[in-house]
Amino acid sequence: MRIAAFDLGSNSFHMILVETRPDGSFVPIAKEREMLRLGDLVAKTGELGTEGRERAFEVIRRFKTIADTHEADQIVAVGTSALREAHDGPEFVDSVRRKLGLTIHIIDGIQEATAIFNAIRASVVLDPAPALALDLGGGSLELMLGDTAGLAFAASVKLGVGRLTSMFFESDPPVESELSEARRYIEQELEPVLSELAEFGPRLLIGSSGTFIAIAAIAATMRDGSEPDHLNHLTVSYEDVVSASKRVLTETKANRAKIRGTDARRAELLPAGFLVLIHIMERLGMHEITISGWALREGLILRTIAEHDPTDFGDDPRSIRRSSVLSLCHRCNWNRDHSVQVAELATQIFDATMVLHEMSARERELLEFGALMHDLGEHISRTNHDRHSAYLITNGDLRGFTPKEVRILTMLARYHLRGSEKSVAKDPVLNSVELEHLLKLIGILRIADAFDASHSGEVMKVEVCELLGRRVLFSLAVKNEAELELWSMHRKKQLFERVFDVECETRLERSRMSKLTALLASDIGLS
Repeated sequence: MRIAAFDLGSNSFHMILVETRPDGSFVPIAKEREMLRLGDLVAKTGELGTEGRERAFEVIRRFKTIADTHEADQIVAVGTSALREAHDGPEFVDSVRRKLGLTIHIIDGIQEATAIFNAIRASVVLDPAPALALDLGGGSLELMLGDTAGLAFAASVKLGVGRLTSMFFESDPPVESELSEARRYIEQELEPVLSELAEFGPRLLIGSSGTFIAIAAIAATMRDGSEPDHLNHLTVSYEDVVSASKRVLTETKANRAKIRGTDARRAELLPAGFLVLIHIMERLGMHEITISGWALREGLILRTIAEHDPTDFGDDPRSIRRSSVLSLCHRCNWNRDHSVQVAELATQIFDATMVLHEMSARERELLEFGALMHDLGEHISRTNHDRHSAYLITNGDLRGFTPKEVRILTMLARYHLRGSEKSVAKDPVLNSVELEHLLKLIGILRIADAFDASHSGEVMKVEVCELLGRRVLFSLAVKNEAELELWSMHRKKQLFERVFDVECETRLERSRMSKLTALLASDIGLS
């Protein structure tokens, strides 16, 4: 089924068109965005006006044409703050229905918050909980508190960045009197909600939508010296945000647009966004904010899917990581049997060599997921499939993973076949400890991949891993002779041996079941 969602917001109109999958996931087919700043018009005049209605109508008509061209089975369109508050909003909605045959549902702040939170909990790991999620639009700020079980508290406050910018910021850059007045207003409007939220004791802060994404991108770029590869699950500290704000608040709009990491279309709105975020972080004592790449439009998609097949998020907030990995695997028509076998062998080797590698459960989980995805590139071509796998993982929209974790998964796939320590060490994203762990994981993955070189499950289990001095003895439960696996192991063990400063040997233990099967086959004349 193909679903199109139109998020008709106060700053921007967004469209996403997706293909749904039987497992409840979806794959984006098309995305569009147009920044209209309707919230500014409504804040100043109370209405969209003739020009605003015409511009909005043309964008919606373009969105619908795209959806119709891709034969969308269902279109869901919602209007938020600007359309909700504009005096001529009902007239505009009626016009769209008459001329385009499209119904726009005007939703209130709580309905908006509910849809956004559903998207966030499907995109970001809500651990530790409870999590406070913020969505800052042009006309309003939605505040949502909950966990994987659902939403426990929601509020909508008229503190959108478009509204605040039109109310307070006439100078370019803003002068101190304007900033002070805006800070006082933000504190006054937010205090009743934040006072109530403080009683819940939120332990995680999440931000969604364009302005918070732009703030995090700027803060991360100033901190790291380079723009982040991925924004979903990107985390920046309070200190990072404050440091970035000191520059943004003193630059002109034109200069703000040139700051690395900035979305130039949001340059005018950034001061208001920084003031709102910093106040919330200070008032609630939140030390960092994590970004969700999903917001209202994805929430609308998830809600529509759930109407046909309700989603059970379960009790484990980290389950979205595995479901996201498996969804990507299925989209790439993966070799399931081989990939699962390599993942099982890799985690067995990890568990058996803990005294050597001294890594944690986090690295074990990344190793398992990396093993599941290491051959995705064969979906494109067997030749250079390691490079293709890395590309697919980088661009696979994995949910629940930090940008650095996506990088580690990418590197596991890229170097599971070949590549030296020097190649890995050149990576500009990971620090020295992360690179050390990555090399160890690649070494383990190469051996696990070798142990299923025939793709037949010949090595059923790494039963024992003896550590004798600087010698590692792998004891393998095999079906037959595992000749191809042993040959492949000899070719791929070098990195493991160098990284851990050991020599690797193997010992075969013929499976009892295999022997019994052979005897039975002989008895009935099949051998």
